[in-house]
Amino acid sequence: MASTTRRKRQPAVSPFQWFTLLIIAAFVIVPFYTTALGGFKEIGELRVNAFGLPASWDPIRFVEILVGPSYFRSLGNSLLIAVGTVVLSTLLASMTAFAFAHIKFFGSKFLMSYLMLGLLFPSATAILPLFIKMRDLGLLDSHLGIIIVQVAFSISFSVLLFHNFFKELPKELIDAARMDNCGYIRIYWYVTLPLCLPIIATVGVFNFVGSWNNFLLPLIALNSDAKYTWPLGIMQFQGEFGSDWPRILAFLTLSILPAVLFFLAAQRYIISGLTGGAVKG
Repeated sequence: MASTTRRKRQPAVSPFQWFTLLIIAAFVIVPFYTTALGGFKEIGELRVNAFGLPASWDPIRFVEILVGPSYFRSLGNSLLIAVGTVVLSTLLASMTAFAFAHIKFFGSKFLMSYLMLGLLFPSATAILPLFIKMRDLGLLDSHLGIIIVQVAFSISFSVLLFHNFFKELPKELIDAARMDNCGYIRIYWYVTLPLCLPIIATVGVFNFVGSWNNFLLPLIALNSDAKYTWPLGIMQFQGEFGSDWPRILAFLTLSILPAVLFFLAAQRYIISGLTGGAVKG
């Protein structure tokens, strides 16, 4: 009886909603579909039959990329930069958001608003000053320089997500910890942080995918082929007068797949982190 009542309470999905979802899904799935199939096609077949199945399923391009010297090297560079960005941005953003949410001090609202201004300016708008500053600091052709810049541009969005999550935690937890003579550092590390796994996963996935797909910053900062990330690794298939599009699509398929699998694995945590806190007050 209870299950029947629960089934009746669930709102029915209208045909218009199904149609909207299918349209959105098509915009997401079709590019992946054409990219994956394009690696099996010849350049002529790719031009006349971009959306159809390939005439032959020859995986030679995928095999050549996997056994080549640059694929795993570029993926390792991208992984190093992405993990460094995720760790630093998560640590700094969570500490900053904790201070804004639970510590009262003069100018906190002004500083929070000033920090949120970073959401208005993408990194592309400051690419020239960034290049000059990285050159002056000796951070060009360095993975550390890319990590620092990506953390700086992701900190505003990360702080916003952490701050909204921290505000939903009941104040009784903080008050109880203060009564036990816990300082703010111990409260942050032992009380607040263990409750923040959903939002940590959310921030981590957003920053990981953003770093993994970043092209412009590594393009202007890296000069050595050995330090190229996977978006820059695509340039090896581009010549002066033409591009080897089947190999480019095969390289894209192999490189995007880890980010897609990572996103799907953390999808449950992303949804819970965006929709609410671990503890409701």
